[in-house]
Amino acid sequence: MAKSKETFNKKEKEKKRLKQKKDKQEKMEERKANAKKGKSLEEMMAYIDENGNLSSTPPDPRKKKVFNQEDMQTGIPKRVAEEPDAVRQGIISFFNDAKGYGFIKDIITQESIFVHANNLDEPVKENNKVSFQTEQGAKGISAINVKKIN
Repeated sequence: MAKSKETFNKKEKEKKRLKQKKDKQEKMEERKANAKKGKSLEEMMAYIDENGNLSSTPPDPRKKKVFNQEDMQTGIPKRVAEEPDAVRQGIISFFNDAKGYGFIKDIITQESIFVHANNLDEPVKENNKVSFQTEQGAKGISAINVKKIN
């Protein structure tokens, strides 16, 4: 007697495939029954109110704000070049004696400026108040003529 070519697993896979096909057909028919032919232009329209939020109603023209294109800032503002000879003041925020470098935090701009031990007039420690000048170095601004303020 020969065995049947269809195994239990094959029958189960076939049932599953037929069920998925039937579900897909039902979903398609349901979509066709509930579908609208299309929305009108008014239903598809979206507006932006005076605060920049999306709205379904047109904005009130009396609340319209006018901007000059020149007044809008769309990027990072350009840095104003300071006088290189101006004496600035700051506080040593970090200094490594072993490696001979550190950083000064400018009191006015809160900018962190690199300082090397060769540019110090006297030894400094962290949290010392100093006066200094700046110059453009190879990797950015660095402090020169650094003097401790008592």
